[in-house]
Amino acid sequence: MARLTSITSKDQVSPADHAIADAVIASRGGIRGPFTILMHCPALAGHLVNLGGYVRFEGKLDMRVRVLAAMVVAREFETLYVWGAQTGSARKLGVPESTITAIREQHSRGVPAEDAQIIGFTRDLLQKHRVADATAQALLKRFGNEQFIELTGTIGYYSLLCMSANACELEPSPDHEVLKV
Repeated sequence: MARLTSITSKDQVSPADHAIADAVIASRGGIRGPFTILMHCPALAGHLVNLGGYVRFEGKLDMRVRVLAAMVVAREFETLYVWGAQTGSARKLGVPESTITAIREQHSRGVPAEDAQIIGFTRDLLQKHRVADATAQALLKRFGNEQFIELTGTIGYYSLLCMSANACELEPSPDHEVLKV
């Protein structure tokens, strides 16, 4: 059960914070997911809606790469809500079930090499807090400086969402896949 009441309407926040709620609604079509708890701190939510808007909708990084990184973050943090949302997106983007299964089961067998590169990079950052030079160089060659940093920022953004969701026990959406932890 969630630790905080879900804020799903701007009427649940002070009038001074209605502009932030409007920004969240405009960006995401409503106040949902982690933003239902982040709105308990509207100033933080306001900054994150901009970062998340860039990471999710505006960046140059391939959407499939963003979703793979987000799935790995969700799995590493065992975040039920984010896992369910990201696996749904992954399937819509044509990510093979073998890749989704590998991330869920925390291995990389049967994963295409380009996907394995993203999975390994994300896991290394989250588990070891660093990446090997060879890994970084390969990704820099593949993406260039800007998208390398964008990938790293995507991992950081989803890490913050996952920590917030876990701290507040945000429940998975009923229509999404539930991660067994």
